[in-house]
Amino acid sequence: MKKFLIKLSKLVFSRALILALILFAQIGIILSAAWYLSQIFPMVYIAFNVIGAVVLIFIINKDEPAEFKLTWAVIILLVPIVGVLLYAFNALNWGMFRLKKKANQEFESTRHLISSSEGTKEELKGEVKSFQRFAQYMEDVCGYPVYHNTKVTYFDIGEKALKDMVEELKKAKHFILIEYFIISEGQVWSEILDVLKQKAAEGVEVKVMYDGLCSFMLLPYSYPKKLAAFGIEAKMFAPVIPFLSTTQNNRDHRKITVIDGKVAYTGGVNLADEYANLEVRFGHWKDVAVRVEGRAVMSFTRMFLQNWNLYGKEDVDYDRYLNKLSDRPRYEHDGYIIPYADAPTDQYETGKQVYEAMFTKAQEYVHIMTPYFIVDREFLSMIKYTAQRGVDVKIILPHIPDKKSAFAVARSFYPDLLEAGVHIYEYEPGFVHAKVVVADDDVAAVGSINLDYRSFYHHFENGVFMYGSSACVDIEKDIQSTLEKCIEVDYEYYKKTNLFFRGLGRVLRMIAPLM
Repeated sequence: MKKFLIKLSKLVFSRALILALILFAQIGIILSAAWYLSQIFPMVYIAFNVIGAVVLIFIINKDEPAEFKLTWAVIILLVPIVGVLLYAFNALNWGMFRLKKKANQEFESTRHLISSSEGTKEELKGEVKSFQRFAQYMEDVCGYPVYHNTKVTYFDIGEKALKDMVEELKKAKHFILIEYFIISEGQVWSEILDVLKQKAAEGVEVKVMYDGLCSFMLLPYSYPKKLAAFGIEAKMFAPVIPFLSTTQNNRDHRKITVIDGKVAYTGGVNLADEYANLEVRFGHWKDVAVRVEGRAVMSFTRMFLQNWNLYGKEDVDYDRYLNKLSDRPRYEHDGYIIPYADAPTDQYETGKQVYEAMFTKAQEYVHIMTPYFIVDREFLSMIKYTAQRGVDVKIILPHIPDKKSAFAVARSFYPDLLEAGVHIYEYEPGFVHAKVVVADDDVAAVGSINLDYRSFYHHFENGVFMYGSSACVDIEKDIQSTLEKCIEVDYEYYKKTNLFFRGLGRVLRMIAPLM
């Protein structure tokens, strides 16, 4: 009884509950306003129906995925006043407009600072045309150059990556840049923070940025001040202001560590104990990461600084970080590396485009690990077509999910995928948080980007594309090892799923773009 009361008190006074209550209050205000208008001012109610029709025409003609249009159309048709008010609140996203303007200015003013070297461009001439064109697109259109003087190390589990990162942080001499979606107090962060405090005391410049949701869920709102006392500069990305906040849907989901401009880390691993399996939440936590060394680290440095400059009064000087170090070691040619970012502020949907390019090129196989699978019809059709033309497509998903609603939606895709010949697996020991796509032993992508709407359209993300790298082979070996721990899904397995759960997934698919 005592334990129950302690848990109950923690829930009642938790910041997560307070955030939920405030968000529900927002919805309640909109619903109340809609009811009040319909009851007191019937003419206004009629007017909203007319406005709803106009809004529907506007939505249908917007340049965005059909699923987004359908979701809003259903809401507006079912509850016109509420639908119009919600859409207006979403469309008139002044916070996002300001953020997009500043982000685009930051990006355009700095894209010239890094580029492919002449040596890399010469090497590219000997590669197949399809990759040459892809590399050209990534640099000329998206702004992310290709590198060949780079080394990549793949970590098949989070604890290995975190241990390696701590050791590398201890070697820092000039600067450390850290940007993560989640930083949570515990053994992992405590060990990293001890190193950061020591480095700051030695005169190393340390910058830490984490997503603003941490301020409600995991860290005190004043945590940046606490870090400042240790000589560490810290920022929250998009601090959460729940009541009528217009950027709360666009989170910084990136995972980046840069050390002296020589070494960078990225992947699915956040700075919290569950990512090192020190805390068990959803069974065994399967995650991956990569360490990148060489010139390609410049791209990670620029990614960090671009987001860092979005918040705060003083902008940092890129040259201090990009050109300060000229003693980067040279590495033997081991394929090509393209670090890239994605954001709701740009128009290219880079993360989605990279995955699509890999499916399009694949001739033998495409193997995937992802915690979520909530995709639009266009992306689903591409996956099905890839399998139907004889390519071996395998998808590894969690068996123990962290979000049951998202898992219900993911499972609703199973029949379509199975019918097309896609092989689906669930990681029986627990939760897969890795974001990995590998194809034909010669191309792979690792980063923070899930196969879902949030990563493709709403969040700030990043990843690494590899072509001809030995790391691609390491990734496929890990996939094969992981498959040995998985349950293969077939129709019989799917049919055993609770009927209510299956129905829930189908219903939630209607609003999946807003989840």
